[in-house]
Amino acid sequence: MVEAADLLRRAEPSVEETGYDNWNGGTTVYTIYLRIDASAFAVLGKRREALETQINKRLKPIFEQRTGDWYSVVVAPKIKIQRNWRGSGGEVSEACRRNIFDGMKIDGVAWYGRLNDVEFLQRIFDLDALPSSDSRFETAAGDIWQHRINNDDMPDDWVYSDKRVNLLHGSTENFLKFLCETVHPVVRPDRDESIKLSRQYNDQLRLDGWMLVEQELIAGRPRFVPQRLQMSGGRSMSRAKSVADALNAGWMQKEIQRLENAVERDPALAIGTAKDLVETCCKSILALRGVTHSPKADLPELTKLLSRELRLVPEDIPNAAKGAETIKLILRNLTAQTQYLAELRGLYGSGHGRDGKYRGLEPRHARLAVASAVAFIDFVTETYQQRHGA
Repeated sequence: MVEAADLLRRAEPSVEETGYDNWNGGTTVYTIYLRIDASAFAVLGKRREALETQINKRLKPIFEQRTGDWYSVVVAPKIKIQRNWRGSGGEVSEACRRNIFDGMKIDGVAWYGRLNDVEFLQRIFDLDALPSSDSRFETAAGDIWQHRINNDDMPDDWVYSDKRVNLLHGSTENFLKFLCETVHPVVRPDRDESIKLSRQYNDQLRLDGWMLVEQELIAGRPRFVPQRLQMSGGRSMSRAKSVADALNAGWMQKEIQRLENAVERDPALAIGTAKDLVETCCKSILALRGVTHSPKADLPELTKLLSRELRLVPEDIPNAAKGAETIKLILRNLTAQTQYLAELRGLYGSGHGRDGKYRGLEPRHARLAVASAVAFIDFVTETYQQRHGA
């Protein structure tokens, strides 16, 4: 009880309408979100449900005095969402929007879910402030109700091209809100269906630097919000650029730029480029050391040659030294990473033809490949500088 009271004091509360029940004349369902710092949320574990029960039990008598609606409490983590989407300069292109709408048409997705058109659109737009296309009605709300609910004489996909809501050419903010609402638990309560649909959206949105991400759960179902993609591993890219500067390798700079643009949008290209980056680094250092190699040498061969030249696994570490075997093992594994990277590129990277059923890796795999490549080139470059200075 003490912990529940403390949580209630420090939480940031918000209320959201999350459902409606027709029983007993109609009852609106509200969820009270108590948001706390993500680190504090993480340590709650299984205690979270017990704390929610404690708080629900004590708030219930208070609400019952004032309303017949249903309320429940959910403890959720605070998540920082970028609000100024337009100011960020990241617009979703018309081509991306068309692809998403075309995909929904092909799969016969009802964008309004279990709501009707008016109920759905009122979650995003003020329909009473939008004009009517039918002279019998003053606002879009009456117009849409007449032609979609009363007469049902407009096609299901009318909203994609309607100039009043302007989803195709209007603000990125409204377009992303629209997509999020199509997979909202109230609109689409089937969890698997909403997750599948959000993944299809993300296949297109990722190319324009956006994704729908899960922010919280409502009745065990995810609620999505839009998030601007930022190049993950910014420190890795910074270290890679430092390596290229140190080696005066202009071609490495081009490969790094290609990596930055490809990690989120084209994981296969990023994996292939990560392998090329390591290869260029090896060749650059070997050239600076005056070491020749076969033009046909592959990445594992170049790595072994460089390892011997720079003595990456020093044999003069005394076995009596604490952790000697561990140090040697880490250094051996570092050089072995390049072979694994080459194998990964052969299996999933760019540069090879695929059959029609091929499915590639995801951006997280590309980030892992890039981080591994940067760890190697960073270490060997520092080693080269130390040997060169000596």
